[in-house]
Amino acid sequence: MRLPFSAILGIFLTSSFLFLAVFAQLLAPYPIDSAVGGVWEAPSATHWLGTDTIGRDIFSRLIYGGQITIFVALASSILAFSTGAFFGFMAAVKGGWVDQIMSRFVDLVMAIPSLIVALVILSVLPLNLTVLILVIGLLDSTRVFRLSRAVAMDIAVMDYVEAAKLRGEKQTWVIFREILPNALSPLVAEFGLRFIFAVLFISTLSFLGLGIQPPLADWGGMVKENKDGLIYGKSAALMPALAIAALAISVNLVADWVLSRTTSLKGGRGA
Repeated sequence: MRLPFSAILGIFLTSSFLFLAVFAQLLAPYPIDSAVGGVWEAPSATHWLGTDTIGRDIFSRLIYGGQITIFVALASSILAFSTGAFFGFMAAVKGGWVDQIMSRFVDLVMAIPSLIVALVILSVLPLNLTVLILVIGLLDSTRVFRLSRAVAMDIAVMDYVEAAKLRGEKQTWVIFREILPNALSPLVAEFGLRFIFAVLFISTLSFLGLGIQPPLADWGGMVKENKDGLIYGKSAALMPALAIAALAISVNLVADWVLSRTTSLKGGRGA
């Protein structure tokens, strides 16, 4: 199988980000919060990307920031999909008043901008990684619910699903053995999008001061810390912004390739 150039590029960049995130403690040349130089020093052999507003090595903080950003985004995306897909499939299979109650509740939550809801919740709860993952994951699960319900509604009327119901299979069997395998194609593509939205969401919250808290670092917080340097022509705030853009492009390239390799919904499989 010959991979297209876009898939190779996406896999390479995504793998590089994951490698740096996993081995951040070994690869970063300096500690995350140590001042090791002057304020906004230019890139040099000692500090490859220069230093930030208080003399910390930008390259080291970029690696540590990637670790935190990717971990929180991945954990919240997994939570969003496991919760949203399960309840979306359940709503499609059960139908009736169960579907109506779930759908109207999701409509109510989605009617309020997610950023406003997150800011309100995070302003009254302790600011730690667990709370951040739960808030982002549960808010994103409403979008996954709508997609998984719509996909499951189309699959639930297929002959092999009706046959499973007539055999007396339980609803959990129908969900996990009949609907889920045939709904993976759109869900995989959506996972890539939701992961990137989670990265942007985390970065936005950190830029507003309600995301990742010091001494931890993330890319959105790094942009906030160094934004004043743009006035003086310093590029410290641009490095994390470019990292966010590169991660978004690479993950979407991989998601597009995976989607093109999967089969479309044309009948599915029997049990």
